Amino acid sequence: MSTRDWLEKDYYAALGVPKDAKPEEIKKAYRRLAREHHPDANKGATSSEEKFKTISEAYDVLSDPERRKEYDDARALFGSGGFRVPGGGGRAGAGVPFDLGDLLGGAGDVFGGIFGGRGGTTRAAAPRRGADLEAEVTLSFADALSGATVPLRLASEKPCPTCSGTGGKGGAMPRTCPVCLGVGQTSKNAGGFAFSEPCRECRGRGLVVDDPCPDCSGTGRAMGSTSIQVRLPAGVADGQRVRLRGKGAPGERGGPAGDLIVLVHVAPHRLFGRRGDALTLTVPVTFPEAALGAEVKVPTLGGAPVTLKIPGGTTNGRTFRVRGKGVPRKDGTTGDLLVTVEVVVPQKLSAEARKAVDLLAEATAGENPRNGLFDAATPPRE
Repeated sequence: MSTRDWLEKDYYAALGVPKDAKPEEIKKAYRRLAREHHPDANKGATSSEEKFKTISEAYDVLSDPERRKEYDDARALFGSGGFRVPGGGGRAGAGVPFDLGDLLGGAGDVFGGIFGGRGGTTRAAAPRRGADLEAEVTLSFADALSGATVPLRLASEKPCPTCSGTGGKGGAMPRTCPVCLGVGQTSKNAGGFAFSEPCRECRGRGLVVDDPCPDCSGTGRAMGSTSIQVRLPAGVADGQRVRLRGKGAPGERGGPAGDLIVLVHVAPHRLFGRRGDALTLTVPVTFPEAALGAEVKVPTLGGAPVTLKIPGGTTNGRTFRVRGKGVPRKDGTTGDLLVTVEVVVPQKLSAEARKAVDLLAEATAGENPRNGLFDAATPPRE
């Protein structure tokens, strides 16, 4: 069937059915019209014979779901009822001589991958990128901050070890597919169009194996495991996904390898916590240290202790910032350490300590930290 047939002929009109007609409607209309215009029932009537051919042609296309879809796509692309000829003001099928091949002329190389017919060229199967792989790893709190090299065992497709990736039994070399000539794709003619699809003979591989390998069934690929060492950067956080380029499954036909995506879990630390780029630490202090002020040493993660100056009158829960003792950043700088003081109240007091606390209570008897507490809790009078 020519390009012109697909663009000029309205098969729905030929059967007298709408474009969204169901298969049973198309079949019913065809049977009715076929009986009416059958040559045996209209002997000598040339018009009935031509009508019968048109009806049969329409039913051949519309009764096949694939061909019907291709026909609909073709007419939708060029406009239902024909293609308007540039500069001619006419339409194919309206008395204007027209052939799509004449219109394309030397442009066949451009449209050859879309339209069936003159000048069409077939592209070779493109290299295919390997699949991305995923893995999980658990790091200690310290390793997450400093970065670590960890071993991983990955499962992915790779060349079959039995046939060395050839797909043939005993490593026999495959031959070029006679259908697609090694391209891996075929062009399916749909009247005025040709649509590329994976070659059914070689399943898109471009090669045919006469005696397939029993382990990979001729595909040349098999599942296997690989042990690799990967470097995770400093400062990774719990739940972060790190993408490592080119560490995934190998590509096919010279394509690049995929990526490896590592989900990082970080074990909690006994002392330190994390808040973004900052480390957090709670340090206990005595009441005299908080009240009178003091200098206390606090630990840092993986470094020497630092001295923290606590001013007199420091309240419980106050946080101090120690610069540059936090989480390493991507730009090479380092976050801060946030130190929160926690005033510790003695659980037991000696007689001397109790006497000292009593003296403090007498000396500060005029200070009531709860002044205004109940006034603030009482709603104002209207």
